[in-house]
Amino acid sequence: MSISKLFMACSLALASLTMASAAHAEGDVPAKKTVKKAVAKTSKKAAAAKPVEPKAPDEEADEPAITDSAVTEFDCELGNKITIYTNASDDAHIALRWKKRLHRLTRVGTTTGANRFENKLYGLIWIGIPAKGMLLDSKQNRQLANECRNAEQLKPVSTAATEPSSTKITIQ
Repeated sequence: MSISKLFMACSLALASLTMASAAHAEGDVPAKKTVKKAVAKTSKKAAAAKPVEPKAPDEEADEPAITDSAVTEFDCELGNKITIYTNASDDAHIALRWKKRLHRLTRVGTTTGANRFENKLYGLIWIGIPAKGMLLDSKQNRQLANECRNAEQLKPVSTAATEPSSTKITIQ
């Protein structure tokens, strides 16, 4: 196919498209305006007659209340900080503050005995073991914070009680 034939076919297609859209716009303009006005009036009346229903609380999306909660602060590697709020009366949930946002996490059972809490909406997973804790992002499959330790976990382990007071060795 030569360039002149291709150019001619494209110009004919463009011309016919322009003529069809102009004819369509001239015929439908008044009908569209009247329909839109009528729809707008009925929707305003329907909205005024219908009472506004309060939004149902979403436990994973809404920020949890942290009053009367025990606070544990964790220092993580790379300077990250996490604060966990636990409530003695609710063992199945915690509130976790990460990057200036408070999230509600729900306990998930494990076979290893680790404390695992998840928020499926945001994809957050908190795993706490006696030595440390870590925060994971299940949506992006990556670690957000690792080597998180609270004040209790940062204390050095005392081994002085198990060592003898004298380490002097005599060889005969």
